[in-house]
Amino acid sequence: MKIKTWLLLTYLLVMLLPLAGVYGLYLSINNYYQDKQVSEYFEKRSTLNKIKKVVSQYELYEREANFSELEALVSNEVQISLYGGNGQIFYTSNPMNTQIGNFEDKKILYQGLYEFKQNYRTFTYKEPIYVKGKIVGIYEVVLLRTEWIEQVNTQIYLVIGGIVLLLVVIYGGIIYFLNRRLNRPVKELILQMKAFAKGEKVPSTLHEKKDELGELAWNFFVMQQEIELARKQIQEEQGQKEFIIASLSHDLKTPLTSIQAYTEGLKSGQLSNEEQQDYLDVILTKSDFMKQMLDDLMMYTLLQSPSYEMHLVEVEGDEYFDMLLSDYEQVSKDKGFTVSTFIQVEGMYEVNPKQLMRVADNLLTNAWRYTESAGRIEITAFEPPIIPAHCKEWVKSHLTKQEGLYMIVQNSGKGIPAEHCQQLFKPLYQIDQARSQNGQRGAGLGLSIAQQILEKHGGDVIVTSHENEGTAIICWLPRKEE
Repeated sequence: MKIKTWLLLTYLLVMLLPLAGVYGLYLSINNYYQDKQVSEYFEKRSTLNKIKKVVSQYELYEREANFSELEALVSNEVQISLYGGNGQIFYTSNPMNTQIGNFEDKKILYQGLYEFKQNYRTFTYKEPIYVKGKIVGIYEVVLLRTEWIEQVNTQIYLVIGGIVLLLVVIYGGIIYFLNRRLNRPVKELILQMKAFAKGEKVPSTLHEKKDELGELAWNFFVMQQEIELARKQIQEEQGQKEFIIASLSHDLKTPLTSIQAYTEGLKSGQLSNEEQQDYLDVILTKSDFMKQMLDDLMMYTLLQSPSYEMHLVEVEGDEYFDMLLSDYEQVSKDKGFTVSTFIQVEGMYEVNPKQLMRVADNLLTNAWRYTESAGRIEITAFEPPIIPAHCKEWVKSHLTKQEGLYMIVQNSGKGIPAEHCQQLFKPLYQIDQARSQNGQRGAGLGLSIAQQILEKHGGDVIVTSHENEGTAIICWLPRKEE
């Protein structure tokens, strides 16, 4: 149950239960008193009838009358007063009226005759005594309700005690459930937060509750998972950066050492012109290699930055991709490879021309490095459902998208084991050196950079390979939305 609903129900219970309880007690006590009043009425009436037999004797209203028989009827609960016809008090057992011989106001005395009056404390009855049609006296009988008053007081105490007990039970229960539903879970959540802030874990099932606190705990649980994942990613990235720096520092030592050695050879002045030219060519090659490594490192770092946004421009696919890929055919032939190029693109695309050129350079450089001399390289760019005829079946099986553009660089060779294909996109991941042409080695960031550039274009890239047939790098780019 939601806490909001639970609190509303609790509020209603707090408001209504005490009222219902008090009303129930009132009804039960009222019924009890009504029953007691009926039984008491008949009991007092019976007592009055016995007294009337005595006080109705006219002799009691004469001077020097004998009241001994009345004394036997008087008690703590029975008071009798006798008045003369003129209002004079002949006899009274009322301790509040002991002035025998005084006169009572006749107007008051004659009021309420023959009425068996009941009030909270007494039953009262007055009746005149006639002798030969003349009132010779009036008697007044007062029956005290002592027992009834005691029972009333007892019941009042019971009612008060019952109400107090009811309120204690209701509010005690409310406090217990408030503590269980609100206070305890909130404390548990606070404990979890403090523990998480200290890097500790507190086992809890609070997030399984189906209320607002459960939702809050679940959101906190999800936040913990996200923060832990982010921490793990940061640690991995930090470790990756440290590994990259360490690896590139090591890789830069070799060309630096070569440059230093060839420079010292040039300074010696003992080399022929041809040897000097060879030394300069080596120094230039090593410098270009170092420049490429540092450029790759700078681009990889830039792409890793969350603040980096790649600016895209709209291009016509046929013109742009023909310009992007056609030049690589001649360069590949110059390197001794057999090359075929297929470009058939018609749609409009949003790209960053400079960065896509870097992608193409990285893909072709990778193909040149891992293709045997006189091997075959195929460069294609096309839009489904058109698929080049030379595309192998093990490549076609990965062309699942019906929209957008595929750019594929495929090379012949021994192929790459399946377990290596996805690992190629990891920074500095290198396949066995023996697989590369003449043992050439790159910086190991090219494919990782290509993948990140394509992802910032909304595309993706995969590597697939087939034993003794070769390897294909398949890039996909989305078409510009209308």
